[in-house]
Amino acid sequence: MASARESNRTVDDESHAASRRIERLSLHLTPMIPLPVDGSYRMEIVTCAGNSKVKMDVDMGSLSMFMRGKHREIQERVFEFFNSRPELQTPVEISMNDHRELCMKQLIGMVREAGIKPFRFVNQDPGKYFAIMEAVGSVDVSLAIKMGVQFSLWGGSVLNLGTKKHRDKFFDGIDNVDYPGCFAMTELHHGSNVQGLQTTATFDLITDEFIINTPNDGAIKWWIGNAAVHGKFATVFAKLVLPTHGSKKTADMGVHAFIVPIRDLKTHKTLPGIEIHDCGHKVGLNGVDNGALRFRSVRIPRDNLLDRFGQVSRDGKYKSSLPSINKRFAATLGELVGGRVGLAYSSASVLKIASTIAIRYSLLRQQFGPPKQPEVSILDYQSQQHKLMPMLASTYAFQFATIQLVEKYAQMKKTHDEELVGDVHALSAGLKAYITSYTAKSLSTCREACGGHGYAAVNRFGTLRNDHDIFQTFEGDNTVLLQQVAAYLLKQYKEKFQGGTLAVTWNYLRESMNTYLSQPNPVTARWESTDHLRDPKFQLDAFQYRTSRLLQSVAVRLRKHTKTLGGFGAWNRCLNHLLTLAESHIESVILAQFIEAIQRCPNANTQATLKLVCDLYALDRIWNDIGTYRNVDYVAPNKAKAIHKLTEYLCFQVRNIAQELVDAFDLPDHVTRAPIAMQSNAYSQYTQYVGF
Repeated sequence: MASARESNRTVDDESHAASRRIERLSLHLTPMIPLPVDGSYRMEIVTCAGNSKVKMDVDMGSLSMFMRGKHREIQERVFEFFNSRPELQTPVEISMNDHRELCMKQLIGMVREAGIKPFRFVNQDPGKYFAIMEAVGSVDVSLAIKMGVQFSLWGGSVLNLGTKKHRDKFFDGIDNVDYPGCFAMTELHHGSNVQGLQTTATFDLITDEFIINTPNDGAIKWWIGNAAVHGKFATVFAKLVLPTHGSKKTADMGVHAFIVPIRDLKTHKTLPGIEIHDCGHKVGLNGVDNGALRFRSVRIPRDNLLDRFGQVSRDGKYKSSLPSINKRFAATLGELVGGRVGLAYSSASVLKIASTIAIRYSLLRQQFGPPKQPEVSILDYQSQQHKLMPMLASTYAFQFATIQLVEKYAQMKKTHDEELVGDVHALSAGLKAYITSYTAKSLSTCREACGGHGYAAVNRFGTLRNDHDIFQTFEGDNTVLLQQVAAYLLKQYKEKFQGGTLAVTWNYLRESMNTYLSQPNPVTARWESTDHLRDPKFQLDAFQYRTSRLLQSVAVRLRKHTKTLGGFGAWNRCLNHLLTLAESHIESVILAQFIEAIQRCPNANTQATLKLVCDLYALDRIWNDIGTYRNVDYVAPNKAKAIHKLTEYLCFQVRNIAQELVDAFDLPDHVTRAPIAMQSNAYSQYTQYVGF
């Protein structure tokens, strides 16, 4: 028996050795993923950069310039304006009412005094608009949300759902904040299910008016930003009800948007028929005045229908270029996708601030050490690196992914290309859901990583966490949004097998599905060299293989369960599987954008730096889901162990340049505003804050 075991072990060893020889030979013969001519050589060099024990040199000027983006100038104008106006800076302790008034003063000050007018960029230059929102959010997240309500939601509804007559009448008032407004979609009983809204807008043929009505308590508009205190107008989403000619019956034409004045422009008194109540103190964002609205037979002119997708004539006839309620509804919501784009972008910005504070403090803070030697930085502990370094890598990854999303969104606004509209809709839903969920968890991790000092309100984690928490819910509940991504993936899957064309973002499914339908290669499953694991082709293939596997298997399950449970029941039976599929796809998209960003980088040193960070992002994600890869033998046990070992080493390597990586975000102390994260004399400033 012993000799048999030894014989088997010898065979295994020889097989393993043969696999390694084949792997090394393959690395000489097989090129890495296609790259630009001037970038391929650099990428091959940096795959070995992590093998060195020496700290990587970082070209700070190049890295910072690459991370700043093209709209840094207007962001600095925002920073400088608020830094020069201490009375407009949000104090740590402030009442809800004072916070609301301060938030309005901040918005008016930025627009009228600093001359920074975001509204004109909402459609003309979305990249600049979201850059302003990022800078404003660093001042106060409440201010960013109030700005979004005013310009992106209320203003955006006028721009995107209305026509020239609406833009001519309302643009200037929205732009200079003379017309503060609301976006009244959500109701007490309906949030995600917008088609289920119950508020009605019934056309009166005699007076040529719409009558806005709240039929029951469940139809009260709820959580409406700007409604409780400052709003003068509201874009109200309601069912359009038209009289049927020659009959006493009416026709429901589906949900449409209407401009409804809610307060007098001069006296600011609530207008007749409108009832407004305050939603009160919230977990966060208390600078935003959320309110509830009830309408009792409120009459508005026919012209107040935002009629880009459907018009009502004087004699009550309906006209639309879109043939069905569902198509009109999809077109309406499609024009509002900018809110999701903005939240994904803003959430990544919140993570940038939080990770900067946590890492700067972790470099400063020293605790314990070897006997009779100085204490060491807490970031030198492997456990702290494990908490913060993958998070820092994700922060970089999210920045590149959201910038690309904004660029696609801007292209969509210009071209109105139908395929691009669908792509942006699914991509914005997925990135918004994935990034906001990740950031919410990371904010708690940052607080814990900074110990007791992280619990001090002045160090911002509590405020950031509370303000950001709702990002997971508004502009689409994350669970609902991920289902939209999964549904779009299944649609693309169907297109693939029917020979149709796939949208650019989903092209990888065609090749990856073919790979999935064949068995994993038993040789490559064992490859474990550092060069192989740091090859972006291996990383992206692994991400995309997982997505394709999940897609294929859930399609089979849905087909099976639909026979007995029906479509709705089958979907619910497979729901967790579908959510995992959507998250897997979004992780693949994020990694692909990170790799592309590295390829675009013109500086070899910055390429090497970003490649190190990208490797950590990719391998950490693979290790976190290693069970999936092991279950299908995509990764052999020895390779799984190598991935884990390399991930820990990359954490260490990224820790060595963590200072440079957060400094490249170029967030000055008056922007981070946390004493424990000050770049000089942090402890002195902290003690001065409490009165010493």
